[in-house]
Amino acid sequence: MLLSFLTTLSKWAIPFLLLIIPVFGFIRKVPVYEAFVEGAEEGFSTVVKIIPFLVGMMIAISVFRASGAMDYLSRAVAPLTTLTGAPSELLPLAVMRPLSGSAVLGLATEIMKVYGPDSFIGRCASVMQGTTDTTFFVLTIYFGAVGIKKYRYSIITGLSADISGFLASIYICNLIFK
Repeated sequence: MLLSFLTTLSKWAIPFLLLIIPVFGFIRKVPVYEAFVEGAEEGFSTVVKIIPFLVGMMIAISVFRASGAMDYLSRAVAPLTTLTGAPSELLPLAVMRPLSGSAVLGLATEIMKVYGPDSFIGRCASVMQGTTDTTFFVLTIYFGAVGIKKYRYSIITGLSADISGFLASIYICNLIFK
């Protein structure tokens, strides 16, 4: 019963919002179309400001992976991961997660193809995918777009959260799936 209700609710949520927002704006005498166009114009200018930061970050990630630095880092940290109960196959996922969500999605897809989604490694990869955010992506794109220059504490906080998320996902997966 509840599942059926939630399924129906999720099907109609977006069409309902697409209808109710303009109606609500019309009732409040807001020029809905003009406000939409103004917001789209503002969004476009934000995208134009973000593009250089995005290109720079993507090039840095590509160089990091293509140079073999990620493989060297993974091998160097592998003894530490075995102490935490983390499979060494997940290390590239943990290293790339703070950098790029799309790169991690590709790595997780490769892990699922090799080990299967119902394997311990596949399940850990899935949990890790949802536990942290792309710290450097957020700092590069969003902070760069609004002109924040001093983000030292944000890096420390973001990477601390990434490490905590990695360790928590490994702990929970070992607790539940082993």
